[in-house]
Amino acid sequence: MQTRKLGHNGPEVPIICLGGNVFGWTVSEADSLNQLDRAVSSGLTFIDTADVYSRWAPGHQGGESETILGKWFARSGRRKDVILATKVGMEMGEGKKGLNPRYIAQAVDDSLRRLQTDYIDLYQAHQDDPSTPLEETLGAFDKLVKAGKVRYIGASNYSGARLSEAVETSRKNGLAEYTSLQPHYNLVERHNFESDLLPVVQKYQLGVIPYFSLAAGFLTGKYRRDSETQSARAGMVKKYFNDQGYAVVDALDEVASQHKATPAQVALAWLLAQPGITAPIASATSDKHLDDLVSAANLKLDPASIQRLTEASTPVAA
Repeated sequence: MQTRKLGHNGPEVPIICLGGNVFGWTVSEADSLNQLDRAVSSGLTFIDTADVYSRWAPGHQGGESETILGKWFARSGRRKDVILATKVGMEMGEGKKGLNPRYIAQAVDDSLRRLQTDYIDLYQAHQDDPSTPLEETLGAFDKLVKAGKVRYIGASNYSGARLSEAVETSRKNGLAEYTSLQPHYNLVERHNFESDLLPVVQKYQLGVIPYFSLAAGFLTGKYRRDSETQSARAGMVKKYFNDQGYAVVDALDEVASQHKATPAQVALAWLLAQPGITAPIASATSDKHLDDLVSAANLKLDPASIQRLTEASTPVAA
């Protein structure tokens, strides 16, 4: 699979990142382990998870996804073949939240234990923590890098202003810098990234690994006008059930037909053609979905197709 450098100082990573949020949630442990076998053998060796996955599911505490990955590493012996990304900061229970140094030190050890590894390739702040000074957060991350527990650090869900402030804080104090950003970005969620975040990631040459690359499944072609929504993610996609959203689906269908591809492959290929993007994150709940991710890495859209999708996904001015 093709690779791109994750930021100016990061590692080379495959251009599609496998999302681990479904492990132990909408994909059983046994199926998750099998999926990991197939994914890594297919070149999908960049895997993103978080300590909080999947705390939202009934009966879950958080840590389920990391635990499954840890079992796979122990079973397969392929830890060194994977670029492993996880996150810290979302609530994991009483007093377990945020980016203060003491909690980061505890959370990383908890993640390492669940993952059955002694290092994390990319450790990301899952969301900004305005209650903790950036210097303290970045100082804590810097200690983890120096200790060898973490190779690189990244940010997720930051505003452009805070991301810029974070990089400048690291440079001013000689601390480890964020090498990447994980933003919400896809064909139906463009404005915030393109207007607020893209100028910052380009200025500092950060890698970008967008999440919800397929808009929780909306961009796979699974949802149509008047379709029923029964899936676990149904509530996430209903906001796209409008003329704008369906215009994007229509454009995906058109381009997919031209390229003998699927809408999911086309949606990911469009992201890969956008400025600043390193590797879209997408999860799979079946072998077919996984095959789509692998195929998307090899799909190169022509300029006319990219323009067709860009125009369809540009909101019409009121």
